[in-house]
Amino acid sequence: MNRNRYFILVSIIILIILSFLSLCVGRYPVSPLQLMTYFFTVQPHDPNFPVILYQIRLPRIIGAIAAGGALSISGAAYQGMFRNPMVSSGILGVTSGAGFGASVAILLSLPIVGIQFLSFAGGISAVLIAVMISRWVGKKHDQVLVLVLSGIIISSLFNALLSMLKYVADPDDKLPEIIYWLMGSISGIKMTDLALIIPIILAGSIPLWLISWRLDVMSFGEEEARSMGINASRIRTLAIFCASLVTACVISVSGIIGWVGLIIPHLARLIVGPGHKMLLPSAFLLGAIFMLVIDNLARSLAPVEIPLGILTSIIGAPVFIYFLKKKSTQRSW
Repeated sequence: MNRNRYFILVSIIILIILSFLSLCVGRYPVSPLQLMTYFFTVQPHDPNFPVILYQIRLPRIIGAIAAGGALSISGAAYQGMFRNPMVSSGILGVTSGAGFGASVAILLSLPIVGIQFLSFAGGISAVLIAVMISRWVGKKHDQVLVLVLSGIIISSLFNALLSMLKYVADPDDKLPEIIYWLMGSISGIKMTDLALIIPIILAGSIPLWLISWRLDVMSFGEEEARSMGINASRIRTLAIFCASLVTACVISVSGIIGWVGLIIPHLARLIVGPGHKMLLPSAFLLGAIFMLVIDNLARSLAPVEIPLGILTSIIGAPVFIYFLKKKSTQRSW
């Protein structure tokens, strides 16, 4: 077994152990011994125990794994496709579009399903608009550069629309709800939500892994890709669609969680190298572990639960500074 496969195996074991320990974390104290006793006897002394375990904590754990892994694999794909380590999964406007869609739903007092649907639709719409603009204006220019600039433009536009919604929102009711959603949380996630998002995450992640060797070639430039018979435009479109689908799906149920899709692919790349066949699953596992740790901190550090986006920013910023310092001593990415 080579080093990379050994790392993936160890990461899976760590993720399983951390998931088990995460069942013990929360307002209701549960020891690992109590948990093991319950699993083997299935006769808890407290009738609330199964409710807390299966309806509250288990969905959160699965949701954290899905969210962290999906954002990380999406960020890794974007960074390889755009040949830029500064790129994250929100580069084409999916984050701002999803935030705008969710805010519209909140202002309209739609149920949680409506918020999730409009958030997903807003994120996908923003990416589609960015891609359409890049194809319209970028026929005689560097397509990757034009696509990134289009994403920046669309992000700015949807951020402006989002600011307008926050400006007109009721400051005593709707505005706090919008702000809390934008900060990210999986506290209210349910098994029904997971049943919807996990198939979509798999539908976006598996094709990215299947074209991993093409992403390797794309990271060297379009000329190299064409010389090997790869349709660069088609692969880019497929990768953008899959990565954006995964990101929009996660944001629709968790809100905006920053930095995960930016720093975790860097960490995975340092460990397993730039080859996407190993990078993508490694990024998924590291992202899942990272998000589980963040979620445990969010519900245990303070009496009131801390939004996930705050913690990921506090931890992500210094970690990314370290990566920048490390990369500055190397000749290439």
